[in-house]
Amino acid sequence: MLPSVRFCVPRLGLTLRSVNTTSLQQSKLAPAVPGATAPLIIEREFERPRNVTQPREAWIETLDRDASPSQVGLMNLHPDVFSAFPRLDIIHENVLWQHKYRTVNYAQAKVLHEVRGGGKKPWPQKGTGRARHGSIRSPIWKGGCKSHGPRAYTTHFYMLPFNVRLKGLISTLSAKFAQDDIKIIEDLEMPSDEAPYIEGLCEERCWGPSVLFVDDTDIMPRNITLATDPIWHYNLMPIYGLNVISMLKHDTLVLTVAAVKRLEERLLYHLNRPDLHLIDNKKFRMN
Repeated sequence: MLPSVRFCVPRLGLTLRSVNTTSLQQSKLAPAVPGATAPLIIEREFERPRNVTQPREAWIETLDRDASPSQVGLMNLHPDVFSAFPRLDIIHENVLWQHKYRTVNYAQAKVLHEVRGGGKKPWPQKGTGRARHGSIRSPIWKGGCKSHGPRAYTTHFYMLPFNVRLKGLISTLSAKFAQDDIKIIEDLEMPSDEAPYIEGLCEERCWGPSVLFVDDTDIMPRNITLATDPIWHYNLMPIYGLNVISMLKHDTLVLTVAAVKRLEERLLYHLNRPDLHLIDNKKFRMN
């Protein structure tokens, strides 16, 4: 049995009363989808967590605006994924890496053989009293070439160490959850495919101006795909594409229950894998 939990929402200035899971199970809550059993209490036991804190708990909501209340259950979240100490330096390294690894420099300065003219020696080597020159297009001449200038198609790609990428995802998830910017929903099924419906839903739930919906598959339901298509700041993403920049640039991260389980499974596997020390954790660049 889960203990009584007290939820505080500092952003809205609200404090939800203490909830006992026994009374929650006996309450009459509307199911999220037809045929579903509500309330949905997902109580999980975590083996040997690294973090000594208690498992975090989050409400499971639904995308149905007519559901009253909107919460259809409660779910435990692993403390090693959603309650880790947020390392801002690691988050910053991940942001810089994502900005640079796809950057290509197209600037190009001309070398000696690319500058027009300058093929003839300007004056004889000896006898004139002037300094020795072989071309008027050398780097020391005005209008000459550029010495050691930039060359086109120079990539800034490099690979960040595996541990830094792993801890960057965990730190970002923990920071978003601490700021109450992570919401858990049962699935992405919604009764309408109109854009005003999803806009009104996000406004009623106080989800930020930009929302990222994440599911465990890349085949999204029809209604939410059509509803979010004309809205540039509402985006859909499969779990395998989740990254630090996408989580930071969206105010609210909405995860399905399946996405949370899959995310915890993959992150915990790599966090506790026995060959983690054998993985090359050095940065490398492309020539």
